Amino acid sequence: MQTTAYGASLAGGAFDFESFVKKPQTALRVLSWVFSIVVFASITAEGYINPQEHNDPHCMFNNNDTACSYAVGIGILAFLGCVVFLLLDAYFPNISNAKDRKYIVIVDLAFSATWMFLWFICFCVLANQWSKTTAQYVRPDAARAVIAFSFFSIVTWFLLSYFALARYRQGLSEFNQDYTDPVHDHTSPYPPAQSSYQQAPFPSSQGQQGEYQPPTY
Repeated sequence: MQTTAYGASLAGGAFDFESFVKKPQTALRVLSWVFSIVVFASITAEGYINPQEHNDPHCMFNNNDTACSYAVGIGILAFLGCVVFLLLDAYFPNISNAKDRKYIVIVDLAFSATWMFLWFICFCVLANQWSKTTAQYVRPDAARAVIAFSFFSIVTWFLLSYFALARYRQGLSEFNQDYTDPVHDHTSPYPPAQSSYQQAPFPSSQGQQGEYQPPTY
């Protein structure tokens, strides 16, 4: 089924790089991609310290290794998700099937809303653990950068969720407008099905219902 629901269907048209770059979703995905790199790269490079009283390095956020592992994990997954959805956004206008476009929009909405929530948890956990950190060997600039870009990621993923929801609602409206009842569709090459109901073979003039007819001898 080729309709314009959930995005324009070009069906093999040339890729329009200029319009792709000007889309707000593209800018937001690039920003989210950069923010995720800052978070997991900062923790990987400077997030673990090795004080003299410990033999093994520990997380700079109150020695809570779980906090660092959580931030690195969602940062890497957000990085990969941004790459995948950037590729899907580039290929999206060439998808001719409305159902395929609908599934992509739903996955985009679910992923964006989930990562907005995960970044919110990350920001709260890191900020809380940083307020309890008393180690002297901690690099404060790296810690503050991780917390700040975790907060920025909440904003970008919230906006991505908003645009995905708007595109989903617009697609539903366009899909309902494009649908035509086959009975009223005069452009269809197939005629509408005829009713199989027929009149009773006995005429109704044999007598009115309820009228007494005397028997004949």
